[in-house]
Amino acid sequence: MDGELGDFLRSRRARIQPEEVGLPAHGRRRVPGLRREEVAQLAGVSVDYYIRLEQGRGTSVSDAVLEAVGRVLRLDGTEQQYLREVARPRRTSPVVRQRVRPGLQLLLDTIERAPAFVLGRRMDVLGWNALADAVNGFGRMTPQNRNMPRQVFLTPEARELYPEWDAVAAETVAHLRLDAGRHPDDKQLAALVGELSLKSDDFRRLWADHLVKEKTYGVKRIAHPVVGELSLPYETLALPGDPDQLLVAYTPQPGSATAERLALLGSWTTPARK
Repeated sequence: MDGELGDFLRSRRARIQPEEVGLPAHGRRRVPGLRREEVAQLAGVSVDYYIRLEQGRGTSVSDAVLEAVGRVLRLDGTEQQYLREVARPRRTSPVVRQRVRPGLQLLLDTIERAPAFVLGRRMDVLGWNALADAVNGFGRMTPQNRNMPRQVFLTPEARELYPEWDAVAAETVAHLRLDAGRHPDDKQLAALVGELSLKSDDFRRLWADHLVKEKTYGVKRIAHPVVGELSLPYETLALPGDPDQLLVAYTPQPGSATAERLALLGSWTTPARK
């Protein structure tokens, strides 16, 4: 997406105060955080070179320079990888409709005690098992609406479904932006971001923060309308052979209240098919 590299670097400069990196804090500053000249000095590059990098004119920039800039801006591992991707964008092949392989769907169906589903590009929900359907209602959604960002930001009941909606919203946007960095020429993703920005003030605000985060593991709380609150630890696994698909499985502690409520919910369900 145009201007993404500069916007990202400026957002990261703004969050670091001069005194944090050993620079004097005196003098008026028109914008918060580090100046471009200061980042260049600390990274050991010329000011002109760094300015060209922020302007997106440094596509031949070396790993060493990007690592130095990332070190100055205190980027974590995910942010550093994102910086490399947006600094040297790669062309990707047009995306055909993603599908879950039959063997993978069979694997989902054999996971009977845990909700499990597969996310694709743009956080589209591509497949799920019966318990995931009972928890999230994927089978009742239209194909277009089987998309986590749309569910979080455009579904009226989302704030009731997710008691920690603010955290879920921030995590969703951070992962979507990571996807955007990996696939800068994805027109469907650009259209999704445009739609969400137009329809949701919260999405627009979070998108402007330029947060990036892998969806790896954590805990998600869901206020289920039938069985009550579920506290769901989750694990996310990238699928071999297709890094654009992620297997997400909720893993409640055996014997916990959540596990008992899921067992009750599972006793009422039948395998859901698309």
